[in-house]
Amino acid sequence: MRNPSKNSFDARTTLSVGGTDYEIFDITKVDGSAKLPFSLKVLLENLLRTEDGANVTAAQIEALGKWEAKAEPATEIQFTPSRVIMQDFTGVPCIVDLATMREAMTQLGGDAAKINPLAPAELVIDHSVIADVFGRADAFERNVDIEYERNKERYQFLRWGQTAFDEFKVVPPGTGIVHQVNIEHLARVVFARGGQAYPDTVVGTDSHTTMVNGLGVLGWGVGGIEAEAAMLGQPVSMLIPRVVGFKLSGELPDGATATDLVLTITEMLREHGVVGKFVEFYGDGVGAVPLANRATIGNMSPEFGSTAAIFPIDEETTRYLAFTGRSDEHVALVEAYAKAQGLWHDPSNEPEFSEYLELDLGSVVPSIAGPKRPQDRIALSDAKTAFREALPAYVENRENPTKQADGNGSFPASDPPSTEREPVAPPVEDGDPNHRPSKKVPVTLEDGTSFELDHGAVAIASITSCTNTSNPSVMIGAALLAKNAVDRGLNRKPWVKTTLAPGSQVVMDYYDRAGLTPYLEKAGFYLVGYGCTTCIGNSGPLPDKISAAVNEEDLSVVSVLSGNRNFEGRINPDVKMNYLASPPLVIAYALAGTMDIDLQNDPLGEDTDGNPVYLRDIWPAPAEVQKVIDEAVSSEMFTKGYADVFAGDERWKSLETPSGDLFEWDEDSTYVRRPPYFEDMPAEPAPVEDISGARVLAKLGDSVTTDHISPAGAIKADSPAGKYLQEHGVKRLDFNSYGSRRGNHEVMIRGTFANIRLRNLLLDGVQGGFTRNWLADGEQTTIYDASVAYQDAGIPLVVLAGKEYGSGSSRDWAAKGTALLGVKAVIAESYERIHRSNLIGMGVIPLQFSDGENADSLGLTGEETLDIVGLEKLNDGQTPRTVTVKVSGVGEPREFEAIVRIDTPGEADYYRNGGIMQYVLRSLLRK
Repeated sequence: MRNPSKNSFDARTTLSVGGTDYEIFDITKVDGSAKLPFSLKVLLENLLRTEDGANVTAAQIEALGKWEAKAEPATEIQFTPSRVIMQDFTGVPCIVDLATMREAMTQLGGDAAKINPLAPAELVIDHSVIADVFGRADAFERNVDIEYERNKERYQFLRWGQTAFDEFKVVPPGTGIVHQVNIEHLARVVFARGGQAYPDTVVGTDSHTTMVNGLGVLGWGVGGIEAEAAMLGQPVSMLIPRVVGFKLSGELPDGATATDLVLTITEMLREHGVVGKFVEFYGDGVGAVPLANRATIGNMSPEFGSTAAIFPIDEETTRYLAFTGRSDEHVALVEAYAKAQGLWHDPSNEPEFSEYLELDLGSVVPSIAGPKRPQDRIALSDAKTAFREALPAYVENRENPTKQADGNGSFPASDPPSTEREPVAPPVEDGDPNHRPSKKVPVTLEDGTSFELDHGAVAIASITSCTNTSNPSVMIGAALLAKNAVDRGLNRKPWVKTTLAPGSQVVMDYYDRAGLTPYLEKAGFYLVGYGCTTCIGNSGPLPDKISAAVNEEDLSVVSVLSGNRNFEGRINPDVKMNYLASPPLVIAYALAGTMDIDLQNDPLGEDTDGNPVYLRDIWPAPAEVQKVIDEAVSSEMFTKGYADVFAGDERWKSLETPSGDLFEWDEDSTYVRRPPYFEDMPAEPAPVEDISGARVLAKLGDSVTTDHISPAGAIKADSPAGKYLQEHGVKRLDFNSYGSRRGNHEVMIRGTFANIRLRNLLLDGVQGGFTRNWLADGEQTTIYDASVAYQDAGIPLVVLAGKEYGSGSSRDWAAKGTALLGVKAVIAESYERIHRSNLIGMGVIPLQFSDGENADSLGLTGEETLDIVGLEKLNDGQTPRTVTVKVSGVGEPREFEAIVRIDTPGEADYYRNGGIMQYVLRSLLRK
């Protein structure tokens, strides 16, 4: 449905393409538009088309045209995305909330039909498959069967949503990874809708929505609560960002992959500092970057911290659109529109940028990243040395003194394993610089295979995640490496769990056509599913005997995956060290079976004649890879694969589906439950109040990510969530993951701040979801149980944190869980963009210590009582720059000023209403 623009700049005009006329808004009518970066031109068109004089004003449009590249962001604009994309983990709670909002609207006397997506909203089910079964021909079928058994309630709910809501479509399980489906099929690049043509823009409930930036589509990850608002027609409030120009030149050298390139870029941009900024690639080297590689780079935007990382539209864009089955008419529209609006890449025309970086593609070398952060790039030539340097911090050594954390709860090297005593490096023996901790443990598998397992053993080797698994160059490179290895008599080591989870069904099509599938399977890489498996913690259990050895002997084993996330505690509870690598290197490490190897100089094994086989011996030549791509990958694969993408298989079609505008909640469901956000909500918001008598629920250090905060991975039986499920009759085998139960707030509250690697500084040397209950003389208890005690007593809670609080995935449950635990404020040294915004969206005030101050410098131990004074100014339409935090209960009463991180007027409206959902509901009620 088109909202008429006020057209203050007389920008409305007509574009004719192939005999069809489209209304467009000519950005050249705005002074200064010619010098703008590509991404800001897209935003400028968005404002011109949606100018209503209220949310979007002529002043905003003029400010964007006069954008000062070097200025700090200060001007608020209202961005209206063309569509919303979701994956099932984060999408299910969105639809749960919309269903609940319909009920609330009815109870307030409004029209439930107003709660309906106004822009296309598409959800891809890709996060629910777990690699339970691996290394056998029926692994895919068995895993999908198990997936349906575990998730029947959720899938029935999503099918109801597809019928109950207009403009909402679901891509069923077993199809592909959301971001790959997005670039291969869902992305329009240029929308043709309602007689208009305009740029495709998108917000998604997964931070890696930025993968579509590789197609020239501006979009990024938001919390589910923001996505819900966007679906309901609410613009995304934002400040005009700084834009970092990243100039590319040259070409990748032989032996370097897209993964090596993206790890290099991630390291550069994380070091430069791009949080909250757009990154835009330009220069002569852009044309040398294939679309699949552009998508790989865009995908990693959350890892280097930018809001978006975009490539402009050019011939490579239109070639890819045609190749992936878009119609000739649509491809023609994309090209004509981009050229008419100055969105077509011209290497000779350099836009103005806020900051500049440059990379010669020819300087990229083979790399990995780890053992716990994607920005920690290691040249492959240094991988063995780097592993040995990191290992001591992960190895239990009770005979040595305890290593101490620094003042803010961070450890100077890699974080230690989850034990109460912190390990230290064993002394170098006999002056040997190559000494490293070793603990060889004999293991015999069920089939009789025997071996010794040691620290550094590769327990998981997984080709997984949206980042690489549909990039033909690295995927075919991996398959050819597997073929060469098998031909030489090499195989995976028996302790390595090997899994293959492509981002698209097309991958298996071209593997089959090229005759490469049998070689991957002989190397142990059988298809386990089309979805986000290992990268999001769905790696499945290790074999029992291996898991037992790892846990009983406290071995520090390793995962190697072709993903984008390797944070601690994320991949598998048995695995302490995680490394990112290209798909070919994943296979190489599976063959080697250990991280304690120099792949460039040490042999992977021996051939059938006993001769050493080196990685260089089996690495496929670029010409060989390209030949297979040319022969095996065709446009028809995409056309056929996506012909009826929303229909699903017989499993999906045969699901019993509820009907009606209002969902019939099953009170016995442990997957989908009505959340409490709108209980007793009045039609008008209550006044904002200062926060009085608050206690500290957790005191945290630097770089606490949403992986530490948000419920994720497996549910332990002795955890609050595990106990809840058992109390409701769920057997341990049927626990499933936190992600699969995101539609049940009772499970998710209990899993918030429950990551096994969380370090709450209220406790000494204890890791996990624990805290002190100051109502019970500071006794140690779970964070959930403490929050219940505080809430029962009517006491608000505060979280204290360090720098970069909330970095990582854009998970709404990191904010929802925080709010439902009773946390009213977070006071941190700095925030990652998405989590700060999401806290406001859930009614939690984000406060920031003044420059140079933190919890320790202010003498805050976490035992104090805090009063936060000055928030009531919000009732007068103001947003206070600072508030006063009064400290009492421990030591002399004192106070300090904290900065209010409500950055836009729109965010202030959300906070006054108690959250973004309440604001939207009240806005729709008044219409």
